[in-house]
Amino acid sequence: MTAVSNQKPANAVAEFSRFMDKLKPQMALALPKHMNADRMSRLALTAFSSTPALQQCSINSIAASIMTAAQLGLEPGINGQGYLIPYKNTCTFVPGWKGLVDLVARAGRATVWTGAVYPGDKFDYQLGDEPFCRHQPGDGGEQFSHVYAIGRVRDAQMPVIEVWTRGKVLKHLNQYNKVGGRHYAHASESNFEMYARKVALLQVLKYMPSSIELSNALTVSHAAEEGKGAVIEGDFVTINDPVDTSSPAPDRDGVLPECSAESFERNRGDWMAAIKGGKKTVNDLIQTIQTKELLTEEQRMEIASWTVQ
Repeated sequence: MTAVSNQKPANAVAEFSRFMDKLKPQMALALPKHMNADRMSRLALTAFSSTPALQQCSINSIAASIMTAAQLGLEPGINGQGYLIPYKNTCTFVPGWKGLVDLVARAGRATVWTGAVYPGDKFDYQLGDEPFCRHQPGDGGEQFSHVYAIGRVRDAQMPVIEVWTRGKVLKHLNQYNKVGGRHYAHASESNFEMYARKVALLQVLKYMPSSIELSNALTVSHAAEEGKGAVIEGDFVTINDPVDTSSPAPDRDGVLPECSAESFERNRGDWMAAIKGGKKTVNDLIQTIQTKELLTEEQRMEIASWTVQ
């Protein structure tokens, strides 16, 4: 039993690695000049191999999330610019506060920053017509007490400052969270801090000069809070409700036949034309097919790859 359970993740990682090789050419077209497809592929593979829940997500939702990150010019994973977050079997890209800070800096018209205050820190702030925020970190603690965000428009005399208590952040999460216990902020204290710092930062960003990339990132971020996916096409963002492509509708007997190699080859041309012609998205096509027959994981991966060939 142990040998079998250890083999499955290795197979999943190997399949995902092969899929990322197919995705690289399309990523290269979407990425800004300072980023490259090889590094994005390695970051995605690291996130996939180190997050078991991500391995349960549909491959096309992971691919869509990676492409969203690429088009925003944000790296998913270790550096905190963004994260691949699994919601059941759907992967969603969530921009982190570091990613939003980076996008503001790229535009060159303002600077923003955010911080978390822990017990033992020296922290003082004032709002109004002479705002300031002073924070001297101490030895740290297990839970933050406040988060803050500061924004300064180029040549402006006063900064924009936002300070939230831990209780206010928790109240905000409870009020606007649309996915319940599956929300990424509930996963750990570090996730909750990431969420809290981003919430404060989002308030400051309302008063900062925007750019297309920042505007798109904010739209993607708001969609992620509701457990929805987002696809960027040119300068526009399309929000999609998550689709459970691993759970097809049953037939009259409650059992669906598996899609045979012959059936797949027979329908390949029509299915590919539907995607390339814009008649169906990958999610829609897979969902339609699986009302009649079950696709294998390899077949779903191949269909998802048609959007990037």
